[in-house]
Amino acid sequence: MRKVDPRKHELKRQEILAAAGRCFARDGFRGASVADICAAAHISPGHLYHYFDGKESIIDAMAERDMARVVRRFAQMAKQTDALRALSAGLGASRGGRHRRTQLAVEIVAEAGRNAAVARILRSHVRGVRRLLAGYLRDGQRRGQIDPQLDVDVMSAVVLAVTQGLQCLSIMEPAFRGPERNVLVQLLIERLLAPQTE
Repeated sequence: MRKVDPRKHELKRQEILAAAGRCFARDGFRGASVADICAAAHISPGHLYHYFDGKESIIDAMAERDMARVVRRFAQMAKQTDALRALSAGLGASRGGRHRRTQLAVEIVAEAGRNAAVARILRSHVRGVRRLLAGYLRDGQRRGQIDPQLDVDVMSAVVLAVTQGLQCLSIMEPAFRGPERNVLVQLLIERLLAPQTE
């Protein structure tokens, strides 16, 4: 039996995820076939099934990859001395490929309305992000930098809704993709979470 090189296996897996992300963002979850994904990844359909069981397992792997990225981002923000500014900057910062990731996220949310397996994946992912965010906000409250009267579990949902809603707006209003959006995110987050002054 041939031994699998874990590094090469993971590299190919990431290539397939990137190709699937492009296909889903361009054609939608239902419109992008396994054959389309394979063509974009330059592999045969049989080869894809060495890595994933199908499109739902690709979405699951994308959610895992995104969660790892979110965990790293929160770890970086936790090192900053000003919790509120670090959060608003982290949520508002432009990153390469964000527009395509936003299109992909919108497509996954739409598919979750039709597909129970994708809905389960999405709910699990959102719960994980909210747990991280609530923990970050709780720590900020302990440091006196986040309003102590706020329910961090509720605010984690509000902050997520605001930032994701503004990202979605960038699809409908392309002029809203640049620095203006980042400034607005920072302003909203700071006004929502800052301790109240007398």
